[in-house]
Amino acid sequence: MEINDTPPAVTQQVSIRTDGAKAALRIDGIDYSRLISGYTIHQRAGQTADLIIQFAHGKTSPDFDGHARVAVGVPYAPGPAAAQFLSAIDAALLEKAVLARHDLMDGGPHELTRATLVQLREWAQGQWASAPAGEEG
Repeated sequence: MEINDTPPAVTQQVSIRTDGAKAALRIDGIDYSRLISGYTIHQRAGQTADLIIQFAHGKTSPDFDGHARVAVGVPYAPGPAAAQFLSAIDAALLEKAVLARHDLMDGGPHELTRATLVQLREWAQGQWASAPAGEEG
């Protein structure tokens, strides 16, 4: 999830009341309860609280009444990150790694495509152990 937030020096009065199932959330006296489905409060001792509002399904926290920096959660769009990751892939290295994946080559239909997708997924998760010897990233 990407976070768009107010500048660190700007705080707003936040009041949250919950009955365990529903929460009433007010920021600077304005009721935002019907616009949100979740929020997260994070606070370290002696510091201003951070409130992240989510416009998706989420869980609520206990009551809170105080000042907080407010951030609005924006649904994460994986397209740009995936495009950046894929543009960094060396096609020859990918081909070599996929063809070395005997664990995925079972003679079934689309085995090369399936093996390629598994290999890319593993690399995206930082699992370089399946990279060809001497060519780990």
